[in-house]
Amino acid sequence: MPSDLTPYLFALLSAFLFGLGDQFQALGLRHMGSRAGTAVSICASAGLFWALSPWLLDFSHFLHPVVFVFALIGLIRPSLSGNLAAAGIRHLGPTLTGTLASTSPLFGAALGVFWLGETLTWPVAAGTAGIMLAVIVLARPGSRSAVTWPLWALALPIGAAAIRSLSHAVSKFGMLHIPDPYFAGLVGFTVSALITTSLHRFRSGGEARLSWRGAGPAWFMASGICFGVAILSLNWALLKGEVVTVVPIIASAPVFTMLLSITVFRREQITVHTLLALFLVLPSVIFIVISR
Repeated sequence: MPSDLTPYLFALLSAFLFGLGDQFQALGLRHMGSRAGTAVSICASAGLFWALSPWLLDFSHFLHPVVFVFALIGLIRPSLSGNLAAAGIRHLGPTLTGTLASTSPLFGAALGVFWLGETLTWPVAAGTAGIMLAVIVLARPGSRSAVTWPLWALALPIGAAAIRSLSHAVSKFGMLHIPDPYFAGLVGFTVSALITTSLHRFRSGGEARLSWRGAGPAWFMASGICFGVAILSLNWALLKGEVVTVVPIIASAPVFTMLLSITVFRREQITVHTLLALFLVLPSVIFIVISR
């Protein structure tokens, strides 16, 4: 058993908050469109980080060249990864998209080993495989009607998964030079918010402004706060731990989404698939933790 469980606890907290944020987004989508809602969510995340700046921001970090590394993260996540995932759902449907997106731990392991020089042990590999299998089980709750889709569309969710894993590895690399999880999130969300709001104005011809009133924006702001804290927790986990162990735990977020749907939001019922996914995730996470 490792002496410091901090990285794994932060990773689990992050996965839970990602699942909770997804639930809030689902509520928000009942009242407004996904593009505007996503922009509100990202701006809320950025606003949260700036609200904490009087206590947490070290302005000297802006003079370090690695600030551009954190800005790069804002360019690709969630702006690019989110658009690829949405396009995947449009072409492939949510089931196949969710299944292919569960490959993110594979990319995380590859980047951790070959770029950051981390070690992939057999217990970590087994735990990673268990979490991936659990997500696949949740993504395939029943039979799916036959559909036709272009072969190239398979690259959309896989690309989104690769980008998310790349952002985790880049965050880890950047924090080797600026060990500040808050600053990494601040720069990334600020860049992403600027890009998202600019694209929203461009698509609307420069006339439409983001709405901050009503139930829809309120739910998306709640999701943005959840995602902001989730990224802060994720960055702490990456700072204290390794990509090969943190990314698989983060990938368990869909399991928390499903459990919240059953226990809190009452959208789902307990099924064999839910129980199977839960029994796969719990020992997989324990496997990863004790292996370090």
